[in-house]
Amino acid sequence: MSMPAKDIGLPVKPPERECDDPRCPFHGHLKVRGIILTGVVYKKRMTRTIIVRREYLHYVRKYKRYERRRSNIPAHLPPCIDVKEGDKVRIAECRPLSKTVHFVVIEKLEEK
Repeated sequence: MSMPAKDIGLPVKPPERECDDPRCPFHGHLKVRGIILTGVVYKKRMTRTIIVRREYLHYVRKYKRYERRRSNIPAHLPPCIDVKEGDKVRIAECRPLSKTVHFVVIEKLEEK
């Protein structure tokens, strides 16, 4: 008997699969809060951790122009969400899970 995914308080579609990860916001005890970001999966080489690349524009007042910037954000990937490099994902802030990981993947938006 499968247990339905719990409501995390955000308007996202819960994953189809189940997992037993205690750090999953849908099937575990992890609570999400604060910032919600969108980015592209840049690297997927670690166990249950991915690097999400976020590109944005920054205005430079001196030259009255925009410059392109990017940042890499490490995020926890629960096993119930299937992503690969190049997929667009939504990540949410959570408590610190390790020295660098403070975000968790909550939704896969579109494929490459």
